[in-house]
Amino acid sequence: MPNLIVSPAPHVHSGDSVRRNMLLVIAALLPAYAVSIAVFGWGALITTAISIAACVGCEWLIAKFLLKQQPAIADCSAVLTGLLLAFNLPSNLPWWIVIIGAVVAIGVGKMSFGGIGQNIFNPALVGRVFLLISFPAQMTTWPLPHGFNTNYIDAATGATPLAAMKQAVKGDASAVNRLPDLWDAFTGFIGGSFGEVCALALIIGGLFLICMRVITWHIPVSVIATVVVFAAVTGWCGVLPEGLTTCQYVMMSLCTGGLMLGAFFMATDYVTSPMTPWGKIIFGIGIGVILMVIRTWGAYPEGVSFAILIMNACVPLLNKIRPKRFGEKRK
Repeated sequence: MPNLIVSPAPHVHSGDSVRRNMLLVIAALLPAYAVSIAVFGWGALITTAISIAACVGCEWLIAKFLLKQQPAIADCSAVLTGLLLAFNLPSNLPWWIVIIGAVVAIGVGKMSFGGIGQNIFNPALVGRVFLLISFPAQMTTWPLPHGFNTNYIDAATGATPLAAMKQAVKGDASAVNRLPDLWDAFTGFIGGSFGEVCALALIIGGLFLICMRVITWHIPVSVIATVVVFAAVTGWCGVLPEGLTTCQYVMMSLCTGGLMLGAFFMATDYVTSPMTPWGKIIFGIGIGVILMVIRTWGAYPEGVSFAILIMNACVPLLNKIRPKRFGEKRK
């Protein structure tokens, strides 16, 4: 008679793994990355390579020599952090600033909390916000589309569509003329960071993740719906200048900036987002409200990074929202 083996749950394995999910997210980002290469050329390739190499190297060094544990870089989480950090940077950013951002993202945002699964803030956004505060001039010098220009560091720069839209909302009617065509904004041929190009490609990647059940619909839909409602109410209140309709304002709010990248790829991070469906919906609504408040009245034209980090801090509270256990008495 064979021996009876007793082991703790779980007894059924789904086949999921950290590495598989990281690779699926990387694959979902590839369409948008292809567009960013076409728009920004060598700058996109070089910035991404430096960011990924610095993130992987930093995690390996910290795990090996500070935490005295086997480096887990094979799970590709550091690669994804480097790719997401690059998506939040201008393609003409000096290489040494990219390395600083990667070190902060991994060293402060991830490994100081104990590594993967233990960080409370999205590591890539920690690195991005640190660079934005420390190097505001370099981080807000946005390259215009230039393709494979060998002098990508000195490429022509200009304001992003969000900056022009912010000026328009504040009463500068001439700023309306500086807004890009809506189709260009949707397909990505505009200035800005990697994550501000091609909303279409980011949506395709996000839907791919939902179909593969890597993420759920709750956070992306609640973020996007909140932005639509907030922008529509702003337009109906009559604060938009002549020449900028409510419909245009809503669509520009959706298609420009880092909204789609944040909604599908940054806010849905397993570790830093709520576990329950209602917690995720409230989390997404909070992100949408905060980012639109910053876009409308804040000092920066974009607020996705700040909104996600603020709501990351609220996740322990949102995780308290959970259904009652079967048979539990109501208090």
